[in-house]
Amino acid sequence: MPNESRRRFLRSAGIAAATPAATPAPAPGAAPPAQPAARPYRRTRFSPSGAPRKISDNVFLFEDTCNVYVIRKGSSALLIDFGSGKILDHLAGLGISKVDWILHTHHHRDQCQGDWKAVSRGIPIAVPAHEKHLFADARNFWRNRRIFHLYYVRNDFNTLTEDIPVASALQDYSTFRWQGTDFYVLPTPGHTLGSITLVATLDGRRRAFTGDLMYAPGKIQNLYDTQINYGGSEGIDLGIFSLARLREMKPEQVCPSHGAPMDDPDAGIGQTIQRLSDYYRFQTGNNPSEEGVPQVVSRHLICHYQTTSSFYAILSNSGKALFIDYGSASPVHFGNFERATAPTDRIRFVEHNIDRLKRDYGLKQVDVAMPSHMHDDHMNGFPHLVRHHSTRVWCYENMVDVFEHPRGYNLGCILGEPFKVDRAYRDGERFRWEEFDFEIKHSPGHTEYQMALFTTIDGKRVAFTGDAFFPNPRNDGTLRHNLIFRNHVENDSHLKCVRTLLEREPEMICPGHGQPYPVDRSILLATEQKLRRQQQFFFDMLPENETDFGLDPSWVRIYPYQILIAPGETQKLDLHVRNYNASPMKIETSLVGPSEWSITPEVSALTVPARGAATASVTVSIPRNWSAPGPRFAIAADVVRDGKYLGQITEAVVEMKA
Repeated sequence: MPNESRRRFLRSAGIAAATPAATPAPAPGAAPPAQPAARPYRRTRFSPSGAPRKISDNVFLFEDTCNVYVIRKGSSALLIDFGSGKILDHLAGLGISKVDWILHTHHHRDQCQGDWKAVSRGIPIAVPAHEKHLFADARNFWRNRRIFHLYYVRNDFNTLTEDIPVASALQDYSTFRWQGTDFYVLPTPGHTLGSITLVATLDGRRRAFTGDLMYAPGKIQNLYDTQINYGGSEGIDLGIFSLARLREMKPEQVCPSHGAPMDDPDAGIGQTIQRLSDYYRFQTGNNPSEEGVPQVVSRHLICHYQTTSSFYAILSNSGKALFIDYGSASPVHFGNFERATAPTDRIRFVEHNIDRLKRDYGLKQVDVAMPSHMHDDHMNGFPHLVRHHSTRVWCYENMVDVFEHPRGYNLGCILGEPFKVDRAYRDGERFRWEEFDFEIKHSPGHTEYQMALFTTIDGKRVAFTGDAFFPNPRNDGTLRHNLIFRNHVENDSHLKCVRTLLEREPEMICPGHGQPYPVDRSILLATEQKLRRQQQFFFDMLPENETDFGLDPSWVRIYPYQILIAPGETQKLDLHVRNYNASPMKIETSLVGPSEWSITPEVSALTVPARGAATASVTVSIPRNWSAPGPRFAIAADVVRDGKYLGQITEAVVEMKA
């Protein structure tokens, strides 16, 4: 907003605008001061000795800082990992005049420290999707990697020191096609959190290029890369899971990044799984995630409670399944993937338990998936189900926009990948799937975006309640609940939730974490009484008539919260306002963004009805020649409520399009 307009806005609120310090301002539309260009690093004279050796007619191995595999097709080649880049000096001797692609299995420097040579020759580089930022944005990684107070000991210290342009991101479970050959991208975390294995049939044999997942039968390259958190054995657990998935692919040869290629590797993979499992039990006292087994609640209801969040398979007589939730494979998977996720990425997901359901319980099709609520630990597998199993997604109506437009919101635990919802249900709506009848109810408390789903399975009344309530370790005759304000909580949210259960009196609750448990009216009544006390705390601790304003950090918010835009573009933003008062509320807002932007109107005024909501729209236009202060930055909104100036109480994040 121009300074004069901003001063007028502040005067209208009875506030004098502060005079800024006398720093010369750049002319409108002028570029920011030039930053020095990144200079290339000095190079050493070290290089590996030796020459490529033949594995098969068109597959060669060169021992560099890692094993570099050359796949030849005529006079062209595809390289798997690159090491120091010395392989380029040997290609002519193999009859190769052109390298079409380099595919990386993971981000460690021994795999890719010579990538600058490939860049200088115009060779495109493809990398694991969930490690792309550790190639393309390596300098930024080093700007932000904490070293003091080091408890996150993950060896991402073995990241490149320079940015490397990435031509393609290798998405998990996708296929990379080159010269008529398909390379299947199998996610195999363990050595690193974003590692992949590339599986292809070459010269008549099914070969798996596994990075550093294993070194030799029963052995891995090192142990320190498997420790992510202080004292942990997370990479061991992830590696066991990944080796089991690799074994299911039935490769005829395993080609590791260090160590010799292994023919007929099934026994060697099995030996490695066993040795890692024994070590994991020794270090942690727990069984590996791969050994978790579901609970058969009844003939038609299977509970997977050892996964990150519990997910339930309701099995019909036809072999179809309705999933309630489908999150990460284990707490180890989710906790470590979540922490490693780049700010603009989505959490990694690996498929789990579906093959077991097919093998042991007669599953034929994952027909429908329904989220108990909108949190990523419960439904980060939904996009995978849609893509790879043609699963339909049904949900409670207020979750639809969160799933389809997640950039719109600043809520706890939101999944960064949009997906389409096939059917939405209203509060109290009943529906039938296969031979089962359901009723869906809005169930706020843990989050505003949560349902309770009621049905009868094998003669028992069941409620799927997400993260609403759990058995209470205090053993005080009540159920345990939780309170997260960023999830959108109002003073009576939890009371609405427990009253829904009291009205329907289920015999068993299937929670979002842990195993199903029996419930009766007495414990629900005691829980209701406890939640009345919580509500009274809210009333007592917060200013009078301001209770819900003090619980909801987003009662005024900018939509979308994460704005994706480029210079030269215009975008409409919405300012959503919620009024918790018993009388109408007057609101004035003014967007605070870069001075070169055009923002219309400069001031938005609206009257929000009592206990209602209203929206004002603002149009933002960015000059075509404008230079952003960075790839990601914040804007804010100044707010006046009923004549009282509240200041910049809400914000949004702007991400510039590449």
